Amino acid sequence: MSSSEAHSHNPYLAHHFETIEQQSYAARLGMWLFLATEVLLFGGLFLGYTVYRWLYPETYQACADLLSIPMGATNTVVLITSSFTAALGYHAIKVDQVKKGVALLWVTIVLAGAFLVIKYFEYAHKFHEGTLPGKWYTFEGLQAPGANIFFAVYFLATGLHGFHVVVGMTILAILAVRAQQGRYHAKNYVGVELGVLYWHLVDLVWIFLFPLLYLI
Repeated sequence: MSSSEAHSHNPYLAHHFETIEQQSYAARLGMWLFLATEVLLFGGLFLGYTVYRWLYPETYQACADLLSIPMGATNTVVLITSSFTAALGYHAIKVDQVKKGVALLWVTIVLAGAFLVIKYFEYAHKFHEGTLPGKWYTFEGLQAPGANIFFAVYFLATGLHGFHVVVGMTILAILAVRAQQGRYHAKNYVGVELGVLYWHLVDLVWIFLFPLLYLI
């Protein structure tokens, strides 16, 4: 089949690609490269965490004890569940069960919202007791070198992750709306695949953050 015939037979094929397979491969490759840059970004934070933990091991343990393990664990369960519903949603759209897929994407977004609500209450408590980064650290219950640095790392890492959660929710909402409009289905699902892939990365980052900040 010539390139012009391929374009006339597939309305989802962009003009600068010869086949739909080539287009899908390019989209997936681009997404994986983008995710690699995200890993490098969070990798820098993890490196900073490692250095400061090595410098202040006892203070870091004392600061970690001030974090709410029940809230962190609940958020971990919420995000893992959201990854599951996102994967089911993608699969449903891929096999042309679009309504089911759209519903599962919205469930994923609701779970992401629940994660942010829990995080809001956790942040509010930290602001109330003064466990804040740098010069804003005023918590009387723990005055030790490195405590303000721990909470700088904590707010930077969880804040950056929270930003990614908001971006992921926005992407999934756009995908759900577009699927409702009939733009994603069994013959055109790569966009949903990429969006769900991004959501899995967001969940994966939290799975590393939770034990490093709350448990170890």
